[in-house]
Amino acid sequence: MSLIFIFFLLSHFTLFTSPSPINSNNSNVIILTPNKTLSSQNQTFELCFLNLQNQNQQQPRYYLVIRFTSLPSPNIIWVANRNKPISSLSGSSLQLTQTGQLVLLTQNAVVLWQTKTNFNTNNKSSTTILQPKLLENGNFILVNNHNGVVLWQSFDEPTDTWLPGMNLTRVHNLLSWKTLTNPSNGFYSLRLKPPNYGQFELVFNETVSYWSTGNWTGGSFSDVPEMMIPYLYRFDFKDAFLPTASFGFSERTMDNGVRPPTMFRVEPFGQIRQYTWSNQAGSWNMFWSRPESICSVRGVCGKFSVCTGEMSRVCECVKGFVAVDGGGWGSGDYSEGCWRGERVCDENDGFEDLGAVRFGFGNVSTFTAKSKSLCESGCLGSCDCVGLSFDEKNGFCKSYFGSLFDFQNLTALESGRGDGNVLYVRVPGGRGEGKIKRLSGNVLSGVIIGCVLFLVLGVVVVTLVVLIKRKRLKKENDNEFDPILNLKLFSYKELQLATRGFSEKVGHGGFGTVFKGELSDSTVVAVKRLERPGGGEKEFRAEISTIGNIQHVNLMRLRGFCSENAHRLLVYEYMPNGALSAYLRKDGPCLSWDVRFRVAIGTAKGIAYLHEECRSCIIHCDIKPENILLDGDFTANVSDFGLAKLIGRDFSRVLATMRGTWGYVAPEWISGVEITTKADVYSYGMTLLELISGRRNVEAPPSSGDRKSGCETEEKWFFPPWAAQLIIEDNMAAVVDKKLGNVYNIEEVKRVAMVAVWCIQDDEAMRPTMGTVVKMLEGLVEVPLPPPPKLLQALVAGESFHGVKAYSSNAVSTVDSSSGYDNMEVSAADSESCIGDVFSES
Repeated sequence: MSLIFIFFLLSHFTLFTSPSPINSNNSNVIILTPNKTLSSQNQTFELCFLNLQNQNQQQPRYYLVIRFTSLPSPNIIWVANRNKPISSLSGSSLQLTQTGQLVLLTQNAVVLWQTKTNFNTNNKSSTTILQPKLLENGNFILVNNHNGVVLWQSFDEPTDTWLPGMNLTRVHNLLSWKTLTNPSNGFYSLRLKPPNYGQFELVFNETVSYWSTGNWTGGSFSDVPEMMIPYLYRFDFKDAFLPTASFGFSERTMDNGVRPPTMFRVEPFGQIRQYTWSNQAGSWNMFWSRPESICSVRGVCGKFSVCTGEMSRVCECVKGFVAVDGGGWGSGDYSEGCWRGERVCDENDGFEDLGAVRFGFGNVSTFTAKSKSLCESGCLGSCDCVGLSFDEKNGFCKSYFGSLFDFQNLTALESGRGDGNVLYVRVPGGRGEGKIKRLSGNVLSGVIIGCVLFLVLGVVVVTLVVLIKRKRLKKENDNEFDPILNLKLFSYKELQLATRGFSEKVGHGGFGTVFKGELSDSTVVAVKRLERPGGGEKEFRAEISTIGNIQHVNLMRLRGFCSENAHRLLVYEYMPNGALSAYLRKDGPCLSWDVRFRVAIGTAKGIAYLHEECRSCIIHCDIKPENILLDGDFTANVSDFGLAKLIGRDFSRVLATMRGTWGYVAPEWISGVEITTKADVYSYGMTLLELISGRRNVEAPPSSGDRKSGCETEEKWFFPPWAAQLIIEDNMAAVVDKKLGNVYNIEEVKRVAMVAVWCIQDDEAMRPTMGTVVKMLEGLVEVPLPPPPKLLQALVAGESFHGVKAYSSNAVSTVDSSSGYDNMEVSAADSESCIGDVFSES
């Protein structure tokens, strides 16, 4: 009778959080059938059967998965039968065996997946109860209710997703899906790096490492400074540098009690990404990813394929090649790469010039040749030779054999430095630029005569077409950018000449690279070339619509733009003194207090103008020292509006894609709630702390191998907690930059410091508006003593993260450059004076 009752409960278990206990001495018990789901207590997760069939597949592909119940893709966190899909659900089920194994069976009792548990029922068959449960953290467990021992858990068999509470170990790695719709074993994995197990690495095909976290330093990984941001997660690395190492993380509950869903995923294209759910936006926000560029992932495009960096079309075949698996490319699987489409091994084969590219290769043969034609002859002598490169300076000829992969096009600057080779890939006869000379004289004459016959007519037709298209394109461009005709429209050739082939790089980040240039009227400009057509196009439109008509002394002026074919470039005024970030290094030049104070007020006025004086309120979303540029008089110019979002006067808030820089983003960004202009206020406050102290807020500790004798060994971690506490205690001398000595206005320092602490309050309602900030800095409004920010106060109290230790002479800035001029050489000031002292009225 009890057995019948148990089966009745199991047949209706969707009404409960988990199935009823199962006595282990019974025959197999059905836990889950295709028309049922097993949910966690609060319905956050569910275990269910799901069809992941894509449009190119004929048959259904069903999998047993755990997913977020009510959230959209990417929502699958675990797959049981990832390499053995079910073609028909009829009769399939998840069962519990007498020996304590969970098994996934088809109608014909074929085992598609099973746990490795082996429960001993000897002498305990009548008392031991096993129960499968789906926990609220997404962990599916099989527990012994008699003693509470967990016999098996899905967290010990992860797929591609890492959740809070899950520990990664030497044997518990993450392995990507094959494609976005195919959960079978992919090519990319995240693992503890052997043999020391003190860092993680991303690995291609189980052998080739292409990114790593750097060694564990006690509180973070050396190359992942984001881990030091206080309001994100708590990390726990047990037995670091031992084979028993175990690493996990947990979420911090925000001040408003929100703990948004979050996860890390190793994507099918090789990046590891962190996603946070935003209830207001109704979508997942991708908040962090490494490697930063998808083109830095090993093997992402397969053989003879070029990485474009566009998520809509990551890869393209090189000239003369076609996709091996067209259907796979349609679903995002580029692993098979490309091939020529026909056999290549003929004396009439030619070579296609691919330009300056960086690529990987199998085997290479290097020899000296007197000319490129002799180099070509050497390659044509072997059917296995697939391409060549020839260095005319030293006569080195390289013949490549096997497959070529990981192609990346290089900029003029990179190729000029020798970072890549001009590659000539072998193609069937007549298609390439080389080996035409092997044709017979009669055939060649016939080809020439035929070309001449069509030449005149061809020139006329082409000329007419070009003129019509140019006229149409000009009209389209004029109409498209009609609201901003006060900006000059540059041609790509103009900017190519102005920058001397984009040869002088002064900055990189924010979807593009910045080059110094000189226009025909001798005006020096900064040209930002967008390099990621997906996000870059979005940024281009945002910047044009945002700053095209904005003019303010503290906002960087846009002079013009280029929108020609696939080229997207922005032309700014050139800032000769570079970005503020250049002056926040220990070995960098020193700015006098007078200059710093003017920069603080000028930056505040620029942001206040965006918030309160523009026709539409503009939230910058990326305030940081890299985006504060200094002109010839050291006047602050707020730059880079690529992340700015426009909101109308009737709206008090805006939903923004979280692309701000770690260390400057407000806590509400992390929680996924809507942001306001107060997010910029928080970032500005963090920047003020750096301006006062002359140091970065987030700095990674040096590795032990980098420490030199005689240097201080104590390490600085996260500066704001300590600084805020000292400011509230009125200990300004401990916070202000030591380079200034005693040459600063103590009242101004106090005013700026207290404003900074007000700006970084956890509760955005407590932060002042930027208009009020300006008045505070100018002394028009009294600045009361601020309370300590709760999150930072918790850090100082030693709740979790390491606070600030003494300054390390080897500390390395970890904030990425954006539109600032990070490569500009700025002379360091001597120890007795700072830049701007000559402007001091005292």
